[in-house]
Amino acid sequence: MVARQAGHGTAEPATYPVRVARWTGEWLSNPSGAADEDPPRWPGERLGLPEDGIGAAAPAARRFFGLVADLLVASLLTAIFIRPDYGDMAAMEAFNLWSLATWAVITTGSAAFFSFTPGMALCGVRIGRLDGAGVPGLWRAAVRCVLTFLIIPAVVRNADGRAWHDRATGTVAIRMR
Repeated sequence: MVARQAGHGTAEPATYPVRVARWTGEWLSNPSGAADEDPPRWPGERLGLPEDGIGAAAPAARRFFGLVADLLVASLLTAIFIRPDYGDMAAMEAFNLWSLATWAVITTGSAAFFSFTPGMALCGVRIGRLDGAGVPGLWRAAVRCVLTFLIIPAVVRNADGRAWHDRATGTVAIRMR
């Protein structure tokens, strides 16, 4: 984007308000927003996480497959109580809503009290709090669940590998193995 000065034929780069530059700098290039700071060499470096192995920032693929496993578990548990009828749209709508409710209960409860969901455990991922406390607790797990349901906050990540739902709750997804 180029802005032209009035009365001159020279082109100058357009400038953005500082808060826009800080916000985009936070998520697109440099997580601290400071232009003079070097980018991290690996996700989680600024948080004091190791580059690889136990305690390192969990890669996106592990987090995604953990979510898929949790959704599958929720659907299977729901199928025990509600028979899915693929020919009946109303029955499938009810089944899907109950599956979603089951997923929310599994995700919130297990993340709050154990720091991982069944799918996260399967993929070797757990939730760590940045303040060093043990388990995330109920409010952090509930906020993470709601923001994961919205998809975008769980997908957009910064250079430290933390998504919006991690930043909102002061947590980070780390490797267990």
